[in-house]
Amino acid sequence: MNKRSLIPETRVKNPEPKKKDDNWIIWAAWADRITFEEIKKKTGKNESQVIKIMRRNLKPGSFRLWRKRVHNTSIKHRKKFKLLRKKIREKIKMSDIY
Repeated sequence: MNKRSLIPETRVKNPEPKKKDDNWIIWAAWADRITFEEIKKKTGKNESQVIKIMRRNLKPGSFRLWRKRVHNTSIKHRKKFKLLRKKIREKIKMSDIY
């Protein structure tokens, strides 16, 4: 059995697709840590365009599951994420910890 290369190949379960493809937008929309603002910066597509792409390419049940997840997750919107972090910091004060 011959090896193809001396460099080990790292296999990823869900590798990142090319950025110019709709598959990258779908991949990024499913990822929790990639915000809609980052998707817009990299592809030029705003949130409503991403939703249309997701609706067109996903099965109806998968789309509903994704919308429910995105709606409940404030991480997909940078402003909501920052507001949530601010509220958490206000609840936990340094005086409460020590």
